[in-house]
Amino acid sequence: MAQKKQNVFEALSSINVNEKTEKKDNLTYLSWAWAWQEFQKVCPTATYEILKNENGLPYFADESGAMVYTQVTVDDITHEMWLPVMDGKNKAMKSKPYNYQTKFGEKTVQAYNMFDINKTIMRCLTKNLAMFGLGIYIYAGEDLPDGYEEPAPAKPKLDAKRLNGALESIKNGNYTYDKLVDTFDLTEAQIKKADKFIKELQEAEVEEKELETENK
Repeated sequence: MAQKKQNVFEALSSINVNEKTEKKDNLTYLSWAWAWQEFQKVCPTATYEILKNENGLPYFADESGAMVYTQVTVDDITHEMWLPVMDGKNKAMKSKPYNYQTKFGEKTVQAYNMFDINKTIMRCLTKNLAMFGLGIYIYAGEDLPDGYEEPAPAKPKLDAKRLNGALESIKNGNYTYDKLVDTFDLTEAQIKKADKFIKELQEAEVEEKELETENK
């Protein structure tokens, strides 16, 4: 089981989530919908739970603010996560508005509502998934996950004119077939044309050598 847990963590932590994030006030946020979708690809039996208070509400509150909790389970492994309900400046929101002082003057934190709580729950769930590895490098302040390999850049394509030019260069000894295939994204038809050209070129060379031998 420990090996399976390690395999799941390695698979999830190696996924590059950068294109699905957005930055706000120097913090990075990952799309919860995309995160859950990717998580399900690796762990299709995974489930999550939003913990509720004694009144059936999905948050726990006192005079200091409100907190939400989630649990994610993969097979028999469960991780719990929690997150306070905060405003856009990451100040704890309470049941009533309150003020605080900054060097720019007095600021107000509005009271939380169900929209704020719902948003916090989904952020909490995303953070919960990171406990299994997905996007965990974001919380570690890193740019890319360990083990991530940058995909090779796409090969350029060739039109008919440029392909003919490349084949002519091969004929003249200024270019090679291997370099042509390695450098460009050739279509199946172009590969067949190049193969036929090389075959005809080789046959011509053989005939030329045979003629040279006969003339000696």
